[in-house]
Amino acid sequence: MTAPNVLVLTGYGVNCDHETQHAFGLAGAKAERVHVNDLIDAPERLAAYQIIAFPGGFSFGDDIAAGRVLANKFATHLREPMRRFLDADKLVIGVCNGFQVMVKMGLITPEARLMESQATTLTYNDSNRYEDRWVWLKAETSPCVFTRGVDRLYVPVAHGEGKFYAPDAVLDRLEAQGQVALRYVAADGAPAGGAFPANPNGSPRDIAGVCDATGRVFGLMPHPERFLYFTNHPRWTAEADRLRRAGQPVPEEGLGRIVFQNAVAYFA
Repeated sequence: MTAPNVLVLTGYGVNCDHETQHAFGLAGAKAERVHVNDLIDAPERLAAYQIIAFPGGFSFGDDIAAGRVLANKFATHLREPMRRFLDADKLVIGVCNGFQVMVKMGLITPEARLMESQATTLTYNDSNRYEDRWVWLKAETSPCVFTRGVDRLYVPVAHGEGKFYAPDAVLDRLEAQGQVALRYVAADGAPAGGAFPANPNGSPRDIAGVCDATGRVFGLMPHPERFLYFTNHPRWTAEADRLRRAGQPVPEEGLGRIVFQNAVAYFA
């Protein structure tokens, strides 16, 4: 298998680029961090990559709105190169702030044509505060490349504007077309039903991650790149003891790694 080339976008305020680069490296990709200004100066560089990752953080300090400034930079300077990238058989993932950038770029929509208009958004959590906690996710039946073979994930969230929102008609279409890839659930797998803290932000229909109609463009609020190793978990020592007492092996990998492995496997 030829290792795919991954462009991990970085810039002012982006702070999960190193973890995202490491995640793709563990999965077998060749990942490179590229500053948004360098990409604007040489947009032809996009053609050399098979995957674009928009990492988490606080790009441009969340001025105006979370992800808005970085989204505007892409829409203004990189619209056509990005459209060509999307029209090719390539992948895009956005995590947390990266998801916020993607919705404001118009990449998460029920429409087939991307970057035309913004159909969805991410707004302030119902708790009116920054939420930093671990959540359970259920993978839905969808074309999403990144969630293939996934049943449930346990990963952290860290956001203040993570409530996925769209008019009911848009949500209906996203669900009908299988574009809802992940939902928040309770620890026992039962639907969160919008209840805090299983649903940490109040997203309607417990939506945590959404893909485009092809399944190649994926955005999610939780951070799979923050659970690459079992020891990333804040309770890993207690969990390791529990597994040993139950006669079960202690894993080395964190549950978030599968998201990046799926992306690399797509190009096998």
